[in-house]
Parts: sequence; structure tokens; C-alpha cells
Amino acid sequence: MKKIEAIIRIEKFEEVREALKGLGYPGMTRTPVEGHGKQKGLKQQFRGTTFEMDFLPKLKIEIVVLDEDVSKILNVITNAARTGDTGDGKIFVLPVDNAVRIRTGEDGDNAI
Repeated sequence: MKKIEAIIRIEKFEEVREALKGLGYPGMTRTPVEGHGKQKGLKQQFRGTTFEMDFLPKLKIEIVVLDEDVSKILNVITNAARTGDTGDGKIFVLPVDNAVRIRTGEDGDNAI
């Protein structure tokens, strides 16, 4: 099993969610986060005053998937979240040793 953490633009969440649902992975955790990558934030103007936004609002999606589905999930998230502009986000893949479904006690791949 692998845990996929995707940091994406807020406005791309529904597209990513629908794409994952289409693959049979409707369950996920969504967390609002702030950060920046190489673009180091944005400069904006409001009523003649320039200010810098160092940390931009994003969403972090976390999903645990079977090993054989990782490449499909990465493809779907990448295609659904991409705008082609700086700040589209990042995806991280981490190993998961075990999972337990609390309601039934199932563990391992059966808990996904």
C-alpha cells in the first residue's frame, strides 16, 4: 500500500475528486494548507498598496491506494490538477505498512 499526498490548487479540487471517483477511489482526506515552492509567493496590489503573499492557499489530498493502482492514481491527479502554470502543486508517494478499518477490524489491503 502507498499513501499519496497531493498538494493542489483549490480550484482544481472538484476535477481531481471526480477523476479519483471515476477510478473507484471516492475516499480521501482533504486539508487546507498554505505554502510556496519555487515561485516564492505572489505580489499583489490592493488600493494602490503592494503586498506580498509568501504562503499561498492550497489543498492537500491524502489517499491510501493499492500498490498496483499508484501509477493510475498519479496520472489521474496530475492530469486533473494541471494548469500548466507555476504553482500547480506536487505529489508525494509514501509507503504504508498497514491499515485497519475501525468499524470491521479488517486490515491490510482489505481495509482500503
